[in-house]
Amino acid sequence: MIGIAWYGSTDQMRDFVDRHGLTMPTVDDAAQGAVFGRFGIGFQPAWAFLDTAGEVTTYLGALDDAGIDAALGAALGR
Repeated sequence: MIGIAWYGSTDQMRDFVDRHGLTMPTVDDAAQGAVFGRFGIGFQPAWAFLDTAGEVTTYLGALDDAGIDAALGAALGR
């Protein structure tokens, strides 16, 4: 799992990661949303899951732990 920040500065992204204790790699989409655009996502929060066949499923909005587990399970064919 990789977090991708779109809005704000790199310092704001690092502050968010620190404040929330995120341990996943997080990068700044410094190319003005190029990564988000590739997956058809126009706002945050949003999620994109790639399955084992390379197909993308997007979820717009926040996901709780159960939602993340379900989406990961679906992407892994479980």
